[in-house]
Amino acid sequence: MEILSNLNNYHIILGSQSPRRRELLTGLNIPFEVRHIDVEETYPEFMVGVDIPMYLAEKKANAFADKMHENTLLITADTIVWHEGIALGKPANREEAVKTLQKLSGKTHQVITGVSISTFDRRKTFHVISDVRFANLTPNEIEYYLDNFQPYDKAGAYGVQEWIGFVGVEHINGSYYNVMGLPVQRLYNELKRWK
Repeated sequence: MEILSNLNNYHIILGSQSPRRRELLTGLNIPFEVRHIDVEETYPEFMVGVDIPMYLAEKKANAFADKMHENTLLITADTIVWHEGIALGKPANREEAVKTLQKLSGKTHQVITGVSISTFDRRKTFHVISDVRFANLTPNEIEYYLDNFQPYDKAGAYGVQEWIGFVGVEHINGSYYNVMGLPVQRLYNELKRWK
C-alpha cells in the first residue's frame, strides 16, 4: 500500500539545510530531494510571534520561485523560540548562547514553526506552536552543553533531541517534532489533502 499516492506526480523538494528537517521528513517515507535556499533570515521589526516563522518560510519559498516547475512541490520551514515577547533565533556566538539558555532556564517558552508548501500555482502556509518548560539549568550544565554540542544552528540555542533536552526539558505541551524543527504530523495531514 502506498502512502501519499496523491503526490506521485510531484517532484518533492525540501528547501532546507537543516539535518533535523531532513531526518524528520525522511520519517514520512516519501521520496524527496534537499536543496539549499540561501536567504537572509530577517523580517520586519513590527512582526511578532507566529507571523515571524510564517513570513520566513514564505520568504524561503519566494527565493526558490524562479526554479519551480509544474510538477515541483516545495516544502520550506522556519522555527523560532518565542520567549517573553522576543524571538530568540540562532545564537551568533557562545556568549549569546549562554545568555539565551539562561533566559530559558526555569521558564516556559514557545517553539513556533512556520511551514510553507508551494507548487507552481498554489501555496499553503501554516504554523504549529509547542510550549516547552525548562528546568533550572546550572551554569555548569549550560557550559557542558556548549562544550559538547553545537547549538549555533538552532533557534533558542538548543536541540531538544540532544543532552540539554534530556536533562533540561521538564514538559512539552504540543508536538515534540515541532520543537525539533518540523511538525511532521501536521505536515503529513496537509500533504494528504493536497490535490
